[in-house]
Amino acid sequence: MIRVMVAALCLLIASPLMAQEASDESDQAVILVVGAGGTEEYAESFQLWADQWRQVSSHTKLTVIGVDEQKKQSKTQLQQAISESAKDDQFNEVWLVMIGHGTFDGKRAKFNLNGPDIEASELKSMLSQIEKRTVILNCSSCSSPFVNLLSGKNRVIVSATRNGYESNFARFGRYLSNAIDDPAIDLDKDGQTSLLEAFCTASRKSNEFYQAENRIVTEHALLDDNGDKKGTPADWFDGVRATKTPKSGVADGLLANQVFLNRRGVDRLLSAEDRELRDQLEAQLEQLRSMKGKMDQTTYLATIEPVLIQIAKLYDQTDVDTETE
Repeated sequence: MIRVMVAALCLLIASPLMAQEASDESDQAVILVVGAGGTEEYAESFQLWADQWRQVSSHTKLTVIGVDEQKKQSKTQLQQAISESAKDDQFNEVWLVMIGHGTFDGKRAKFNLNGPDIEASELKSMLSQIEKRTVILNCSSCSSPFVNLLSGKNRVIVSATRNGYESNFARFGRYLSNAIDDPAIDLDKDGQTSLLEAFCTASRKSNEFYQAENRIVTEHALLDDNGDKKGTPADWFDGVRATKTPKSGVADGLLANQVFLNRRGVDRLLSAEDRELRDQLEAQLEQLRSMKGKMDQTTYLATIEPVLIQIAKLYDQTDVDTETE
């Protein structure tokens, strides 16, 4: 919604081993991990989901783990891929996508790799070296404890379950792989498909599956992007805006709605620095929106106008640069 408002404002101020596929232009690294299937049926499902991710991530530096003859070395390969992504200044954003099964013994949550499994605490240690924006999508059963351990600043964490005891096969990953780059689910009509939009759509599709099959829902996905280690379910959102607020802190969703696997339109023309500034300004707007009820309308509009103008100028400069080329 913010970008739609800014687009309108722009009209007023416009001026006249591992399989790898690399892109010189992308500033995103995607690490796709396919875990142990356990059975042929599950393995086939995980491969289909992974194939979808490979397709939509082809423009990024894509590293695929767990699908070749070296898949028993998945943990070592994962550690190497994370370390390389952390050190490479080409990347401003690192995605870790985990497709497979998970386990939880009441204390420790694990993701079932081909070869030795990886505990949430081990992954936390591996990821500690990444200072850039990080997106972790754990599409396995028993995945919620990963949110609790991995949540932090400039991170978006998604789990397929709301606690470690939801241990049945999780279908959330299927729907997320289909939604992550689907232009049809652009809920706020800004020309982009954000991670938040994909998360809400995948959660809804998961619930629809259980309802259609007349089954008890055994998975409830969570999203955390505010660092509070709690996570928020999709039914807290109306479109891309949270309709409920936590007892303390800010609601989840803002950062996830600024994350796009495939940037489209004007967003592709913004530099990394401009996108960072835009995201900061949007965060200011959200903070001001939360204070709207404490201001009269005139004061509120006067307060948000300078921020909206700054964002509009970023996009307007892009238009000018495009015309100059």
